[in-house]
Amino acid sequence: MSVSTWLTFMLASWAISFSPGAGAISAMSAGLKHGFRRGYWNTAGLIAGILFQFVVVGVGLGALLATSETAFTVVKMLGVAYLVYLGVKQFRTDATPVAVETGNLALEPIRTLILRGFLINASNPKGTVFLLAVVPQFVDPAAALAPQYAAMAFTLAFTDTVAMGVYTLLAAKVLRLLRSPHHIRWMNRSFGALFVLAGAFLATFRRGV
Repeated sequence: MSVSTWLTFMLASWAISFSPGAGAISAMSAGLKHGFRRGYWNTAGLIAGILFQFVVVGVGLGALLATSETAFTVVKMLGVAYLVYLGVKQFRTDATPVAVETGNLALEPIRTLILRGFLINASNPKGTVFLLAVVPQFVDPAAALAPQYAAMAFTLAFTDTVAMGVYTLLAAKVLRLLRSPHHIRWMNRSFGALFVLAGAFLATFRRGV
């Protein structure tokens, strides 16, 4: 992969990472509920999910998802169900910023935050199909494929680490500003609705889009 090709992919990665989606919603939700320091662990799971997607595409499983209606539908509906589950759970959360600051809130274990992030990105076939459409445009078929896939995977992982950090921090700052239980309840329900909406959009996604 030439430097110019990598730089082009880097620019595309920034756009991809900052585009709104289930990952951004998850990062903001974690920041809202846990603050930046703890909520940012969710990003570790999101990044692991991205790397998993690259492995899926790299070993050819992505092509199966892109061509098999059954496999694609199964994975897609699992992703939809998980996003809706997260939405309902977030909608029913009534934690307030004061509770977070005083330690009265039973915070989720870090491993739960990581697993949640991983499942969100790993169970999204839209990401797989997207990578199948974008990645080949930057690959030199005459050169070794593994180093090129690795370079792109870690580039996208880096930009997503920054982007999700920004989303988490913004939500954490909002959490500090909100004192009223009514306000924080409204925010939790808004994020819950966004998770459900993301699931609805994923449900309408079709191969080849």
